[in-house]
Amino acid sequence: MWRPSRVRVLASLAAVGALAVAGCGTDVDDIAVGPGKGWPAAYHDGRNGGTSPVVGAKKVALSWSRPIGGPIAEPVTIGPDGQMFLTTNTPTCTIYSFQMATGRKRFCNALGPTAIATPSVVDGMTNVYIGDDHDNVGAVMSFNYLGQPRWRTPVAGTPISTQFTGDGNLLTVTQTGQVDVLSRQTGQRVVSTVQLLGQPDFLDHPSLDWPAAGQGLDECRVGEPQCPVANISAVDADTGRFFVTVWQPGKPTAALVALRYADNKIQQEWSADLLSGGSATSPTLSADGKTVYVGDNSKRLIAVDAADGRTKWVQPLDWAPRGGISVSGDGLIIPSGDEGYLLALRDRGDAPEIAWERKDLDLRGTPVQTAGGTGYTAAAIGEGLNLITFDTKTGSTIDSDVLPQAQGSTTGTSIGPKGEVIVATRIGELFVFKPER
Repeated sequence: MWRPSRVRVLASLAAVGALAVAGCGTDVDDIAVGPGKGWPAAYHDGRNGGTSPVVGAKKVALSWSRPIGGPIAEPVTIGPDGQMFLTTNTPTCTIYSFQMATGRKRFCNALGPTAIATPSVVDGMTNVYIGDDHDNVGAVMSFNYLGQPRWRTPVAGTPISTQFTGDGNLLTVTQTGQVDVLSRQTGQRVVSTVQLLGQPDFLDHPSLDWPAAGQGLDECRVGEPQCPVANISAVDADTGRFFVTVWQPGKPTAALVALRYADNKIQQEWSADLLSGGSATSPTLSADGKTVYVGDNSKRLIAVDAADGRTKWVQPLDWAPRGGISVSGDGLIIPSGDEGYLLALRDRGDAPEIAWERKDLDLRGTPVQTAGGTGYTAAAIGEGLNLITFDTKTGSTIDSDVLPQAQGSTTGTSIGPKGEVIVATRIGELFVFKPER
């Protein structure tokens, strides 16, 4: 009779034990969250500020680049040690992780097809959190830095917004309007789920089913009504207030909605129907949390009082902004948009003031700002793309570096923990620049 060796038995027991630990997690939360260094969220932090506390280099040089093999729809996120994460939809892999210094792939995992549209966030131990729709069932997933799964929690729809809350949990919002706060350690719901579009009455409609996980995702980037909740929420970690854009069925305009996660529940505070043609950008909070900025498809940048939803001012633009809005700690506002140019505004309370504008620089992505008065953006130069380093005080070009053979547009720009500048193109190329100080 065949008998397994003692070594094989011990190895099997160890594998079972490892799976049990990965599945159970722990209730002890000792993992730091928050902006810090790196680029832990799509627009750096919970307020979607699009700025980094790292002092940006005046001159950078291309360190490495590589094709991914599939398109990229969301900005690259970066852990505190420089490990990078992005999503795509290649036949074998959906989430990729690369090492900053060499571009070496650390892992790639296969997820559902809509994961490409879900932004990721990274905590202080380089655990990554992302959306998934395996077997057409929406979910939120977490992997550790090696790509090993930690937990998976089903949700209705695809999580197109993922952020950290002030108490270290995970706030997720799907394009169909489901809001959840999940434990980062276990994936369990911390409070009751909220449905921004209302809860279907299954007694009146017993055959009614939830919409497909990927329904309307193609319209999310431009904020059309088929994607009712189209953007990444902005979170005020101090107050628990967070902001979402919602286009209710049958309404002529989309709304900016303020909710608050506090006292073990989520409640709506106000709703303002002001986004003509739908939302064009994710909301962005000012550094003091008093103002939220958002763009709409009628080519407007709007400043709203975060406390009551009152419109403070409206700035017409020459283009419909897209993606994120970079707002520095001293109040310099730089909108994005592939059809626009580099422009900076200052909020004077009841009206904006143009600080400077560069109509000669055609944007191809989302500009970002760093400490030390340095900003970066991708711009169209000739038939290709360049990474432009600019002075945030004047808008003048400091440095210009070619993105070799890059075309089209970018998903945004991310800043690494040592001042690295990372650009991902929508057609699926990754470029990493390192500082030359």
